Amino acid sequence: MKRAPWWKGQRGEGYVAMQGLLFGLLIFGPTGEGTLPPWPAPLAGPAKAFGLALLVAGLVCAVAAAIGLGRNLTPLPHPRDNCELVESGLYGWVRHPIYCGLICAGFGWAFFVQGWLALAWACLLFAFFDLKSRREEVWLLARFPAYADYRRRVRKLIPFIY
Repeated sequence: MKRAPWWKGQRGEGYVAMQGLLFGLLIFGPTGEGTLPPWPAPLAGPAKAFGLALLVAGLVCAVAAAIGLGRNLTPLPHPRDNCELVESGLYGWVRHPIYCGLICAGFGWAFFVQGWLALAWACLLFAFFDLKSRREEVWLLARFPAYADYRRRVRKLIPFIY
């Protein structure tokens, strides 16, 4: 029997590869410096400070959410075979707190480096995590009947908003 290529993997391996590419683009890709107008001078200092705070808060959120998943943690969007549904801690505030934290960190980085393209990459990262979470939730709904109620009660990526 022929196996599908890794990027068409049945557990979402392609999403993980795309996620890595987006992180690389955000961190090491062009920021727009020299080709696009600079950020307004009065906003430069506050944007850098806000960016650093958002970057740190996002990383702390992502790490805390990963720890909160414990043995359920997997880099793939497909849930582990013997996993449990986690609805407490940060998961009581947002359904995908790791993604939420990484999105915040991405926008924090964009504000910190003050690059218009970096801001565009952060927006692309947000759209990607929205798409990835949609696929992940199909698998979670199939695995956990209680996920439908959890989904009605808790926002997806941004607490209280979205």
